[in-house]
Amino acid sequence: MFELNIKKLNKTAQILFYKQNKDTMIYVTRRERFSSAHRLFRQDWDDEKNLSIFGNCSHPNWHGHNYVLWVTIKGKVNPETGFVVNLKELSKIIHEQVISKVDHRNLNLDVDFLQGKIISTETLAVAIWNQLEASVRQIGAELHKIKIEETENNYIEYFGE
Repeated sequence: MFELNIKKLNKTAQILFYKQNKDTMIYVTRRERFSSAHRLFRQDWDDEKNLSIFGNCSHPNWHGHNYVLWVTIKGKVNPETGFVVNLKELSKIIHEQVISKVDHRNLNLDVDFLQGKIISTETLAVAIWNQLEASVRQIGAELHKIKIEETENNYIEYFGE
């Protein structure tokens, strides 16, 4: 009798959970880290002009950052699993499409999806969004935000706009 009531209660709780959460948008964030070198510069400007616009970030021999990347997705809770997406799948996508390409790399020279761009953190955020958007949809969610911390004082947020 007791076991039967627990089963009935669990089924009722699942139904209530689904009814309450089927329209609730949930935001899930995965944090990753990577270290990269880059140079802020325009090839069509001389070193003097690059220095006046980009400061020390235009140093011809590069400079580096220990970046922190936050990837925020949004979606509805799947009533069968209790979560929006499997975080292992999300982490795998981020690692395969971004981290493996940027970690311990020169962003200007080594990263295919950054070729021909001025490598600011703003540009990096947009490029990472473009790398991830389709794959995040394939696992049943939407990309909501890319946040990149370049230093403890500076971070960029991009919402795909």
